[in-house]
Amino acid sequence: MSSHVAPGDPVTSGLDRRTELREFLRSRRARIRPEDVGLPSHGRRRVPGLRREELAQLAGVSYAYYARLEQGYGDTMSAEVLDAVARALHLNEEEREHLIRLAQPDRQSTTQAVPPPQRLRPTVQHLLDTLGVPAYVVSRRLDILGWNRLATAVFGDWGRLPPEERNTARLTFLSPEARARYADPERRALEVAGALRMNAGKSPDDAHFSSLVQELSEKSEEFRRLWARHEVSCGSVGESVRMRHPLVGEFDLVHEPMALPGGAPMRLVTYHAEPGSRSEEALRMLASWEMEPLR
Repeated sequence: MSSHVAPGDPVTSGLDRRTELREFLRSRRARIRPEDVGLPSHGRRRVPGLRREELAQLAGVSYAYYARLEQGYGDTMSAEVLDAVARALHLNEEEREHLIRLAQPDRQSTTQAVPPPQRLRPTVQHLLDTLGVPAYVVSRRLDILGWNRLATAVFGDWGRLPPEERNTARLTFLSPEARARYADPERRALEVAGALRMNAGKSPDDAHFSSLVQELSEKSEEFRRLWARHEVSCGSVGESVRMRHPLVGEFDLVHEPMALPGGAPMRLVTYHAEPGSRSEEALRMLASWEMEPLR
């Protein structure tokens, strides 16, 4: 039986915030080599990266205090301690915010226990239809809520899928056809796993997230491996993404997501080609074919 819970279904539990915090901190410690932070690297180490006591020393806190944080009890920590730990772990801004959301969700105004049901306003769909670039709207759980015809031309016909399968994470890890649209599917998988992890931290009590993560973990070894890395990322914002299309071959699109105001958290995701490029010509060809009337 599938563990997927469709949006709007009743749910009762979510991701365990303390477990997420503990595993995130451990994964960040593991990626730092002692010599990179001026500590001796000699001696036998059972696990890669820094020991707890070394991280505590770098952060300027006691070992017992840091150990309590890594056990998942971040609600008693001061903002200064969390910031010091973030600096010691060399966290980027996305990772630092993720740490604070997990340790002290009340400090983050963006935290929602369970977002309201996802519904796309008709005016937003009209906006999608009038855009001259491939575009779609996703929820915080990465459900695809709406798209335009150019998105269909580039990514495939999502309209043929059942609503519960219209999710970028499910398509990335469970659909060979969807993966084939990317010239570098491994990079795409890493970015989607990072975005899902970051968004899950914003709504740790949303059981739809835990249901989706459970399903992907059961069905995809690649997802299990990437999820265990605890990477958090917004993806390749403003960067070029190489697509692979069966009709026009490979071409590059620039990825630009933006938040939509009002209601449940949603993001408008657009892709455009550099003016005058071969990629722009490929996109123009796809657009012309997609807009041809049916015979």
